[in-house]
Amino acid sequence: MFHLLANAGTVDSQDSRDFTVTDSAQDPTDEALIASIQAKDPEALRRLCERYRTLLRFVGYRVLHNDVDCDDLLQDVTIEIWRRADTFDPNKGKPLGWIITLTRRRALDRVRKREALIRMKVRVQEIHPPGAPLSYENVESEVAHAEMRECLERAMRNLPPAQRQVLQMAYYRGLSQRGIAQITRLPLGTVKTRLELGMRKLAVALRGFEDLI
Repeated sequence: MFHLLANAGTVDSQDSRDFTVTDSAQDPTDEALIASIQAKDPEALRRLCERYRTLLRFVGYRVLHNDVDCDDLLQDVTIEIWRRADTFDPNKGKPLGWIITLTRRRALDRVRKREALIRMKVRVQEIHPPGAPLSYENVESEVAHAEMRECLERAMRNLPPAQRQVLQMAYYRGLSQRGIAQITRLPLGTVKTRLELGMRKLAVALRGFEDLI
């Protein structure tokens, strides 16, 4: 059910004028499809995503600039629509606007995570003890690896809240240690210690990925 958009065609900025919806008058409205999705009808999900797949791909491509990332994004958006259909409020706008907003948010999330993972990997290399069995010979392919992304996200969730907070501020928001100290009103030494402890735990979590590089 969640592989509905895998074969969507490539869209670039020159195609933005070509988006049209060819539904006939007998086709269900977007509102009707959303209602059916809320009732857990997978066929309604397929029809709604098929109706706007070219437009959604265009929205994603303008943020990601990468066909492979766009394919993954469309899968994510399909799942998001299915899981969050109950949150759609017709009093706040049309279904298409809601879907486009979901798509743009997920695309921006992907960009932030990609940049955060690169920063994390550089930091892990800096603090990990010499000779430890970590390999980062191909940074770009490893960062893109879905299993590594899931492992890092899981490791982040398992960190103590205090360590997770400063790591998120440092690597997802790009704040300096002094900036984190000012916002959290913590001593700079405390911020540095929490970052160090959190990064060492993430380094341990990465140790099982040598064969994937």
